[in-house]
Amino acid sequence: MQPQPVKSSSHAVYSLKLHIVFVTKYRRKTLTPDLLAYLREAFAEILADWRCTLVEFGGEADHVHLLANIHPALNISTLINNLKTASARRARNRFAEHLNLFYWKPYFWHRAYYVGNIGGATLETVRRYVESQGTKEKPRKGKQPA
Repeated sequence: MQPQPVKSSSHAVYSLKLHIVFVTKYRRKTLTPDLLAYLREAFAEILADWRCTLVEFGGEADHVHLLANIHPALNISTLINNLKTASARRARNRFAEHLNLFYWKPYFWHRAYYVGNIGGATLETVRRYVESQGTKEKPRKGKQPA
């Protein structure tokens, strides 16, 4: 397994990745290849405004998946709601004629969403590591006092 790249700010070193899934309202198959390409760019721009980055993006006709690096100071639910609101507004403005065939109200995303954290180690590995802290004396690196 490759080590996870980390970022740093003045007071934190972090590597936070989220897997996010949004589903279209009523699970209607509204997402065309052109609309998906547009959403990829929209999500990348929106995330950049939040000091985050879009790592991967994919989708089908009725849902999208995002893999994003996020900043530790963020409230995840606020970020998610902003991603949904801003992307829906942009898509409805750009693809209004197409989306009006599916929705007569200004709908786009379903209210619910999925978000999960992505890490480089399993929960069990981290649990064992945390439990083992302070249980063994480890030799110090560098000079030893005389």
